[in-house]
Amino acid sequence: MQRLLNKPEDYVDEMLKGIYAAYPDSVKYVNDDLRCYCTAKKKEGKVGIMTGGGSGHLPLFLGFVGDGMLDGCAIGGVFQSPSAEQIANVTREIDSGAGVLYVYGNYTGDIMNFEMAEELVDFDDIKCLHVKGCDDVASSDKGDEDKRRGVAGIYFVFKCAGAAADAMLPLEEVARIAQKANDSVRTFGVALSPCIIPENGKANFSVKEGEMELGMGIHGEPGIEVCPVKTADETVDYMLGRILKDLEAAEGDEVAVLMNGLGATPLEELYIMYRRVHEVLTGKGIKVYFAKLGEFATSMDMIGASISVMKLDEELKKYLSTPADTPFIHQNAI
Repeated sequence: MQRLLNKPEDYVDEMLKGIYAAYPDSVKYVNDDLRCYCTAKKKEGKVGIMTGGGSGHLPLFLGFVGDGMLDGCAIGGVFQSPSAEQIANVTREIDSGAGVLYVYGNYTGDIMNFEMAEELVDFDDIKCLHVKGCDDVASSDKGDEDKRRGVAGIYFVFKCAGAAADAMLPLEEVARIAQKANDSVRTFGVALSPCIIPENGKANFSVKEGEMELGMGIHGEPGIEVCPVKTADETVDYMLGRILKDLEAAEGDEVAVLMNGLGATPLEELYIMYRRVHEVLTGKGIKVYFAKLGEFATSMDMIGASISVMKLDEELKKYLSTPADTPFIHQNAI
């Protein structure tokens, strides 16, 4: 393993110190805990939106804390959940009397700790609601969507929830919009290499030379098929085929697309893939409202990509297209 780091055990905290040093006017930490990450621009009277999860996925999760999106994030070690106490401390900081919406990935450790945190802040009379991201079509069959993993598509949920909260809607309405966004997005990912966790110094799984894994999770969870490396067009056709069938997208629909790199995929290759995504969608009479390309939910230094497609209506378009500004995301109104 060759990396630009000091001690592997300091990897997460030194990364956080760098972010706080770079963006002191935008973000801060509370309770003397670097991993209790909050906006420095709290908006009073607004529903608080928070997330949490393991490190190793930048800009997910903490990169989406800022104006028009999230208010706080509890941060765990690489691929590890934050503690219930850390989640509770962030919740207390971002609450301004309107309640807090938790939006996080559908993983056992995160679910348990967010539920425990809700019990802790109940003593502070803070009302919390939960929306669990579950957009990964490879991780469970249609009809069992509540068993699916949350991956890059949760970005769209953060965006809609944050915009709804910024519009000063009440907690229940913000949660409804977040859940609607969650129900409208599907993601499929492929991996061409494993990733290396700094503390371990070795790959956490293997992908043989000349092969790719279809449906790989962002922590190295197994996919649904290992096959010889396909061309970019063949790969996109397979991924979109799974997504569009599950989403039941058809001619006349309008969608947003997220083309996401998993950590070590050149941006050029994402554009090669998106070229085919656009061809397929427009060929089916599906209109692309907008597309975003880049890294949104990575897996350390994994080579691979995911495609997220969100089916839109006028309500979702409104919240998805409003301005947002975080240290990692800058979006003007569309």
